[in-house]
Amino acid sequence: MTAAEALHLHVPDEPVARADAWRAALREGRDIGDVVSGDDGMVAWLWSRWRAPLAASCVDQDALSRITTGYRRELRLWLEGHRTWAQCCSGLIGRIARRVASGQPTGV
Repeated sequence: MTAAEALHLHVPDEPVARADAWRAALREGRDIGDVVSGDDGMVAWLWSRWRAPLAASCVDQDALSRITTGYRRELRLWLEGHRTWAQCCSGLIGRIARRVASGQPTGV
C-alpha cells in the first residue's frame, strides 16, 4: 500500500470558535497567510486533528503548512461565508491527497 492509498483524512467538525477569532484577525488587518500558518492558525488546528494519518503518509507539519497556505484563497472564502466548511475542507483534503500521490510533500 502506498502512502497515498493509506491516507484517510476526515472532515473535522467546523472550528466555530476558532473561525470567529480568525475572522476577527482578518478584520484587524492580519494577512490571510498569517491566519493560515501562524502559531494559532489553521495549520496548527488541522495538524492537531490529522497528525497521525498525515505522518503515516510522510507529511509533516511544514508540508501541511505549504499545502494549506497554497489553499488560502479558498480558506478565506470559507471565513467570509462564501463556502461551507465541508466544501472548503473537502477541497483541502483532495489537495493534500494529490500532493501525497505525486510524492510532493515529504519531511517525516
